[in-house]
Amino acid sequence: MTPAAEAPAHLERYTGTPKLMIPAFGAGALGILATLAIFFLTDAKGAAAHSYLLAFAYWVGISVAFTIMVAIFHTAKAKWLIVLRRTMETGASVIPIFLLLIIPVILMAGYLYPWWPGSPLRAGITGLESEHLAHKEHGYLNWPFTLFRHVIYFSVWIFAAWKLRGLSLKQDTEGGLDLTVRMRRFAPGILPFLALTITFASFDWLMSLTPLWQSTMFGVYYFAGSFLSAFCVLTIVTTMARGKDLYGNVVTTAHFHNLGKLMLAFTAFWAYIAFSQFMLVWIANIPEEAPWYGLRIFGAWKPMSIALFFGHFVLPFFVLLSRNLKLQPRRLSVVAVYLLVIHAVDMYWLIWPALTGNKGPSFDPLSLISLVAAFVGVGGIAVGFALKNARGNYTMPVKDPYIAESLRYVQP
Repeated sequence: MTPAAEAPAHLERYTGTPKLMIPAFGAGALGILATLAIFFLTDAKGAAAHSYLLAFAYWVGISVAFTIMVAIFHTAKAKWLIVLRRTMETGASVIPIFLLLIIPVILMAGYLYPWWPGSPLRAGITGLESEHLAHKEHGYLNWPFTLFRHVIYFSVWIFAAWKLRGLSLKQDTEGGLDLTVRMRRFAPGILPFLALTITFASFDWLMSLTPLWQSTMFGVYYFAGSFLSAFCVLTIVTTMARGKDLYGNVVTTAHFHNLGKLMLAFTAFWAYIAFSQFMLVWIANIPEEAPWYGLRIFGAWKPMSIALFFGHFVLPFFVLLSRNLKLQPRRLSVVAVYLLVIHAVDMYWLIWPALTGNKGPSFDPLSLISLVAAFVGVGGIAVGFALKNARGNYTMPVKDPYIAESLRYVQP
């Protein structure tokens, strides 16, 4: 027996509002221009380049995580979050804009990666380290192969996001169970490719900042933080999506409770991966690997490392244990905002030591300005593009055969 769709009769296609979209695009354009101005017109080229890389990796990670989330929930045949699915699909639809947003990363690559042709950073690598780096450059870290890998990454991400969202939007018009079956068949097949591409992308963007360091767990570490952030964004958007033609009006506290549990789960998962990576690198004590952590847990970076342990794990973990908190959307959204901030701190901790080394965090005006400008720039463009994609479509899958079950969902 085919389940019947019972979407709210009053829900219409979202017409959007320029009050949000235009400021987002405007702030994004100004932020990117400011970052590029700092890079090309000042001596703070390294700060501008690392700031932009941080912003790019932060926002694209969330967008790819949304794609993976949609594929995972289709694979699991989960029904409770169908009412939330369109927001995830919209977040995933932003990926094509990152094809343009990665251009500044390529322009600044010489001040990010010692292995990039003509990089001034190469001068600091001599002797045996230089010989080891040459071996890596010959096989993997060279710009033609790197750009080719990025073609593969974005092809997989865009195809997966386009396919899943396209079938979902088509279902808004045609309805029926057939499109649900097609999405559930496609999702498990694309998941391994999504996992591999996001893993190798993290190697290229972040791990190769220190090209002689390596960790097979690094991709999972990056993925764990991005996935947690995606759930935080979903929580905040759902809390704010209350009004005419918005799905937040029909989302129940049971849905928020599940979002809170997922935030708790991935807070613990991030901590587990972080500790596991640290333990394996530290116990092996290989000269090419141990200094990466030695730089971060001793000296000027020690306070931030301690702050991440308590701020990224201990505090949110115990706060999210509260069932009462998870049943209150606004309070849960406050925790979500906090976790998004602490994820940005974590990204800073990953990226910035490659620039400053033992000097620790940078607090000079140009570094701080470039950090804020790049973050607002990339984020503003991504948010504006998401709002643009949401216009003209329903904010929930109104004709999904299981939408009625999702709307009636209660805790088991």
